[in-house]
This record gives sequence, structure tokens and C-alpha cells, in this order.
Amino acid sequence: MSSEKHNTSKQTPQPDWRLEIDKYWKQVSEKTGDFFNGHKSMFSAGKVASAVGGTLAVVWLASGFYIVDQGNRGVVTRFGAYSETTMPGPNWHIPVPFENVAIVNVEQQRFIEVGYTDSSRINKSSLIPQESLMLTADENIIAVRLAVQYQINNARDYLFNVKNNENTLKQLTESVERAVIGRNSMDFVLTEGRSQIVAEIKEQIQAGMDEYKTGISIASVNLQDAQPPEEVQGAFEDAIRAREDKQRLINEAEAYANEVIPKARGAASRIIQEAEAYEAEKIAKAKGETERFDQLLVEYEKSPAITRKRLYLEAKEKLYSNTNKVMLEADQTNPMLYMPMPQTFQQHGSSPAASNDAEPTVEPHNADKNGMRKISGNELRPSRSKQ
Repeated sequence: MSSEKHNTSKQTPQPDWRLEIDKYWKQVSEKTGDFFNGHKSMFSAGKVASAVGGTLAVVWLASGFYIVDQGNRGVVTRFGAYSETTMPGPNWHIPVPFENVAIVNVEQQRFIEVGYTDSSRINKSSLIPQESLMLTADENIIAVRLAVQYQINNARDYLFNVKNNENTLKQLTESVERAVIGRNSMDFVLTEGRSQIVAEIKEQIQAGMDEYKTGISIASVNLQDAQPPEEVQGAFEDAIRAREDKQRLINEAEAYANEVIPKARGAASRIIQEAEAYEAEKIAKAKGETERFDQLLVEYEKSPAITRKRLYLEAKEKLYSNTNKVMLEADQTNPMLYMPMPQTFQQHGSSPAASNDAEPTVEPHNADKNGMRKISGNELRPSRSKQ
């Protein structure tokens, strides 16, 4: 049985794919020929030309559809002349050769560089001397690197009013930059005047671009670098250090002045106040003595003897208030006043020079046996004027 099955499988012929393809092709050709013979009127030359022409017309009209992306504007020209500006979204224009459309990006930030190239940001030897070297008002030469950032604000003006907008902007920037720096000194450009110069350059560039109607808006102007030429860098750095030392010394002097002047003013104010207080004290004292004298005068006019006696006693009290009095004896007929002699002070281990007030010098023969001077009451009695 197995041998019979084996023989049977060997007798089955392998299919020929070429014969099969030829067979199907003949069938398709016969059916196509039958369809063409049955519909000869549909395949006339005129109808074929019309169908081809219609297809081409549809394709040509469809080529007029275009899409403007967000941030772009479509500028349509008809036979080369401006027709309209289309906004973002799907749009259609008459296909070429009647109309064309140019897509302009109005939100893209664009840059131009004056005085250097991209490689010079790393290597300063890549500076462009023709663009970077400029003359200042004080006849010094500095190397300036400037970058301008701009964008398109009017697509029609950008495409039609100026042939080469970027080249025009670069030349105008260089011209304005030289004019502005030429009106200022070197120190002003290198130090505090940078922001002012940048603002002035930006304003003048924008005014020039508006006058040319280029459709360009200046976003910013960046002064990348401003320094003397490389040949004089050493001398310039020395000058900068000297200027910094000068400023440092000025700051130190101002700090010292701010420290000393307030003290001096305070001392002067204190002295003035003390003088004013002394003046007020003396004036008040003089006024008080004047008023006291006026009051005494009134009392003296009322009773001269009593007032004179009172004044005498007050003067006596004031005179002897600081003396080293020892004893005062008095009776009705002969009052006596005892005062210490120098020997008394010596006995007690003290000296008259140590006392607060100097004592009058007395002779020894005027002292009694106790070393006391005896003074009669008549010596202290005031003179009596005739009433």
C-alpha cells in the first residue's frame, strides 16, 4: 500500500505558474475586448481628450490650495504684483502662472552681527576690523561688537520695498553705530554710557527702517563687547586700574569725612550750647543781682541803719564761712573773736596751706598764750555814718 501511494504522488504534475498567468491574461483580454467592442462610442477621441483635460483642470485648480501655519503670513502676487496677504489657515489662490504665494514667518526672531562672526565669540582674533574698529569723540579707537535682534512686522513691505533686507539692516546698523559712538568719549562708551548708547542706536535703526518701509521691527540691540584694540590692551588695563585706585581713594576719603565731620559738628554744637547756657546763666545771675539790689535799695531807703547792719553781717558771714574759726566769745561790753594761728595747725599735724581758704598772716606778739589772736569787738564794728 505504501508503495502504491508513493507511485501515485510521483505521477502528480507540478503546476506551471507561467501557464496559469497566460491563461488568466487571455481571459481578461477577451473580456476587455468584448467590453470595448460593445461600447465603442464611449472611447472616441473627443471624449478621451475631454476626460484628460477635465482631470488636468481639477489637478491645476487643486494646486491653488495652500495652508498658512500659525505665526506666518501668505503674500499672494498676481502676475508678480501684490494682490493680498492671507492669514494662518487653509487658503486658495489662482494657480500658477496667474498667481503665486510666498510664506513669510513674522514671529521668527532673526539676528545680524556687526563687527564679528559666530566664531569670534570664542576666538577674538575672528573680529572683523572693517566693522568693529570705530573712532570716538576724544579721538580714540575702540573695537565694538554689536548684535541686532529683529522680526518682520509687515510681510508685504518686507518682500517688495527693499531688495535685500538683511544687508540693508546691517549697513544701516553700522552707520548708526559709528555716528553714535563718534559723538561720545571713550570712557563714556566703556563705562556708564553703554545702556544709553544701546538705546540711542536702537531708536535710530528703527527710525531708518521705518523710513525705508522695510517691514522690520527691531526687538533689541545688544552691545556684546566694547574695548580698545588688542595692540593697546595693556596700557588700557593700566589706566583702568589707576581709575579704580582713584575711585577707591575717593571712597575712603569720603568715608573718613563722613566719620569726622559729624563728630566735629557735634563738638561744635556742644560748645555752642555750653556757651549759650553760660550766657543765659550770667544774664540770669546779673538780672537776679540787679533785682536784689533794687529790693535792697527799697529797704535801705526805708531804714538805712538796719539795712546797713544786715548787709554788714551778711558780708561778715560770707567772709568767715570758709575759715577755720575755733571759738567766738562775746559779752555785752566787749565781744571777742578767736581765730587759729599757724602753730595750732602744726600741733594738730596740719598746715594752713591745706585749708580751703588762705588765712591772714598775723604776728606772734598779737597772739595770746593759747596761740589765738585776740580781736576786739571794736575792730569788727562797722562805721556809723551820720543819719
